[in-house]
Order: sequence, then structure tokens, then C-alpha cells
Amino acid sequence: MGRDVDPKQTRKALRIVRELAAKSAAPETIDPETGEVKPGEGVVDYSQWENEFLTEVDKRLEKYGSAFNDLGKGRKEDALSMLQTVKLKEIAAKARGKKRKGMTTKKPLGWKNRPPPSSRDRDE
Repeated sequence: MGRDVDPKQTRKALRIVRELAAKSAAPETIDPETGEVKPGEGVVDYSQWENEFLTEVDKRLEKYGSAFNDLGKGRKEDALSMLQTVKLKEIAAKARGKKRKGMTTKKPLGWKNRPPPSSRDRDE
């Protein structure tokens, strides 16, 4: 018994995954004047893990319409789990040339206004 995954979500996820994968597989060009081989326009140097991630997600989306099975990891009508969505955003940021932090914890409100700890507060 399969899940009812929104086909729009599946198409959107497939389009994004394929666009990102195509950026790493852009063909090399040869400069006609010098004969020098240059990487293609917009080529992104993904890590091996990122390439495997993109191909596996593409295969699962194509075969099942969804890239995850455990409903604890996302909503049943979504094509990608929450963590897969975060990872795709990180890969997309890398493709755009921007550095994106992974999942980080937020600092408490007012942390900049706190006085620095004095030597009396520390146990010695």
C-alpha cells in the first residue's frame, strides 16, 4: 500500500535534483585559441557523497514518487523528508557559490548584552 504523494511535489523535487546534478556534469570546453581544456560554465565540484545523494534521491523519486519511507521524517504528502530538503538547500547554496551552514543551534536572546564572566564567578 503506497502513500498518496502529491505529484506536483514530486515533479518539483525531481526538477531541482536534476538541475543540481546537471551543474556538476557540465561538459568541458576547449579554448579554440590555446587548445586549453576548461571546465564547463557553472560547474560545481560536489563531493562524492553529494553526487551519490543526488543520484539516489533522483532514483527514488522516479520509482516511488517519494524519496523517504519513514513518516516520522516528514509529512506523508511530501516527496522529500525534512532533512533531505535541508541537504538539497545546502547543495543548492554550494552550487550558487554561497556558504551555507548546516543545522546549528540558536543563541539565546540577549546573549550579546550579557557581561563577560568575571574571574570571581569561576570555580578555581
